[in-house]
Amino acid sequence: MHADIQKALLTLNNGETILYPTDTVWGIGCDATSEDAVKKVYKIKNRKESKSLIILVDSIAMLKNYIEILTEETIELIKTVEKPTTIIYNNPKKLAKNTIASDNTIAIRIPQDDFCLKLISEFGKPIVSTSANISGLPTPKSFTEISDAILQSVDYVVALQLNKKVVKSSTILKLTTTNEIKIIRE
Repeated sequence: MHADIQKALLTLNNGETILYPTDTVWGIGCDATSEDAVKKVYKIKNRKESKSLIILVDSIAMLKNYIEILTEETIELIKTVEKPTTIIYNNPKKLAKNTIASDNTIAIRIPQDDFCLKLISEFGKPIVSTSANISGLPTPKSFTEISDAILQSVDYVVALQLNKKVVKSSTILKLTTTNEIKIIRE
């Protein structure tokens, strides 16, 4: 794992893209604070920048750096979820503008995966996590289903867990402007 972390860190620090296993699906990632790096992800996926991306952070402490208001109820929810859960927050800050949706929201998850947590912790910043497919095509369920177009477009492929299968995409919740929780995807 150590060699993959070091190579992924070098790639991220150079503003480049990685293909890596997350707690849900294989993801295309980059520095979520770099607009140029994020542009590369959109280009790889052939996706319009008007569709926002999911961001991964390693902890509630890191999350607080990028979200304007984080209520105690939301913190408690994060601490108690048992399966991967992405939450859409209002008024993000310090993230690349092209990661943020037109309604000024951002989808963020704290992964339940040791590799992801270690990578993000050592990188010290959030990482983009979008499924490893061309926009509109099915999400690959294993590394072997990732298209050659994706494999050849990213700058570094994490070799760890090449036979990892997709368990399921994350649950997506959205915080309303009044901090109520709305289920978007279960």
